[in-house]
Amino acid sequence: MSLSYKTTTANAILDNIYDTQLGTSPVLEIRSGAAAGPDNAAGGSLGVSISAPATAFSAAASKSKAKTGTWSNTASGSITAGHFRLKTSGGTAFEEGTVGTSGSDLNVDNTSINSGQTVTVTAFTRTLP
Repeated sequence: MSLSYKTTTANAILDNIYDTQLGTSPVLEIRSGAAAGPDNAAGGSLGVSISAPATAFSAAASKSKAKTGTWSNTASGSITAGHFRLKTSGGTAFEEGTVGTSGSDLNVDNTSINSGQTVTVTAFTRTLP
């Protein structure tokens, strides 16, 4: 049998992690190359830093939690997006994952990022089994 949570338990875990621990107004960095791990210094080069809305995620439902509002900003560097780093508003690394245009941990409108280009997060959802 694989791991599975009761829906109310999964929802509570997701809300605790992404609302309580991450907090309000997190910062998302989209960077080149492979992730170094959130316990390490950031890897790759920074392409864009996006300040998420104060309430960054919807309330968890059906074991899933998705971003709210529009997450976008103008790129400060030119990179091929390789990973993201999600940080608290105070700058503490929280989570890292893959970036793509579909099927990744975080999806953006374009992974070929040029300085001055607007980058928009199209999907960012966390789901528990």
